[in-house]
Amino acid sequence: MRKTLLIAMAAAVVLTAVAVAPTLAAKFNKKVEVGQKAPAYSGVNIDDTQKSTGDYKDAKAVVVCFTCNHCPVAVAYEDRFVAFATEYKARGVEFVAINCNVRPEDRLDKMKERAEKKGFTFDYLYDESQESAKAFGATVTPHLFVLDAEQNIVYMGAFDDSQKTENVKQNYIRDAVDAVLAGKTPEVTETRQVGCGIQYKK
Repeated sequence: MRKTLLIAMAAAVVLTAVAVAPTLAAKFNKKVEVGQKAPAYSGVNIDDTQKSTGDYKDAKAVVVCFTCNHCPVAVAYEDRFVAFATEYKARGVEFVAINCNVRPEDRLDKMKERAEKKGFTFDYLYDESQESAKAFGATVTPHLFVLDAEQNIVYMGAFDDSQKTENVKQNYIRDAVDAVLAGKTPEVTETRQVGCGIQYKK
């Protein structure tokens, strides 16, 4: 009788532990999920000013994009980033690119050169600590997150569905931001991020 009771009590403890254990609904992110408050992000901008989350608090939406100079996938998207940032800036949307890679070609001086060459119209932050990317669970470049006016994550994943502009059929970032601006929830809230793996320091 006593043995049966102990087994039942142990089973109850296990079930309780399982019930209260936190679980992420995200398919492709181990750190954050859609609906939660976005982690803090910061870095040194290409104009040498320090920027952080609070600098974008008045935006109607913010797109946080973890990217870099060296990745060919990220490079393939640069013109689309510029076009998006320019178009949506007038609608109260901020596009914030963050580079956390520490390769020589990804240092701040090289970021400045890249931004000038490509005509970046958005902030391009260097986060040498890599803390911003770690907090967001960013795994590749580019890896993007759309935040609403309250800095809640409403979408995360890829910019669109093809590295080749001519093959794009779904504009995930544009659709998500348009939904936010219309006061709606995006139809697609998460996609698999595709790009070069972020090289985190050990």
